[in-house]
Amino acid sequence: MKELLMLFVSFAKIGAFTFGGGYAMLPMLQKELVERRKWTSEDEIMDYFAIGQCTPGVIAVNTATLIGYKRKGVLGGIFATLGVIFPSMVIITVIAACLRNFAEYEAVKHAFGGIRVCVCVLIVNAVIKLGKKSLPNLLSVGIFSVVLLLALWGKIQTAFLVLLAGAFGVILHFLSKKRKNKVSEPETEKKEELAE
Repeated sequence: MKELLMLFVSFAKIGAFTFGGGYAMLPMLQKELVERRKWTSEDEIMDYFAIGQCTPGVIAVNTATLIGYKRKGVLGGIFATLGVIFPSMVIITVIAACLRNFAEYEAVKHAFGGIRVCVCVLIVNAVIKLGKKSLPNLLSVGIFSVVLLLALWGKIQTAFLVLLAGAFGVILHFLSKKRKNKVSEPETEKKEELAE
């Protein structure tokens, strides 16, 4: 029960103190789950982000469910998910009750404008951090470039882009493996000839 409550509290903190949702939550997820709690590794959390992106729903909720399930099974998934959505539910309910009274004030409009700018910065920061780990070689950069161009073109659904990138990754992996095998075959033959 103690670990279930810890899952709830950790994800509630993430839900309460990260603004902008989605990608803006990635740095907080990384700091809390990888660096502080050590519940997952850098590579695993990037896999969770990828899975969270290709499945329906909010990336932070999907990641919470995956990590909670990994830690404590179905109950862990439920507690982590409830933790990450609980602060938002409370805050949104309060804001919805008050917003109608304050939405027309100039100061409130400007505050929302500033918050949008800050969210863009948080998203760019998360993308840079993920990019450093996700683009280790030229093949990855090539896949990134193709998917980026297709995304900017805007006529392909996100789910198809994710599947396309995954297919590219598998194909390029097998091609590079095949090339390595071809290169290593002559070297093996030379060694055998020298041994004879």
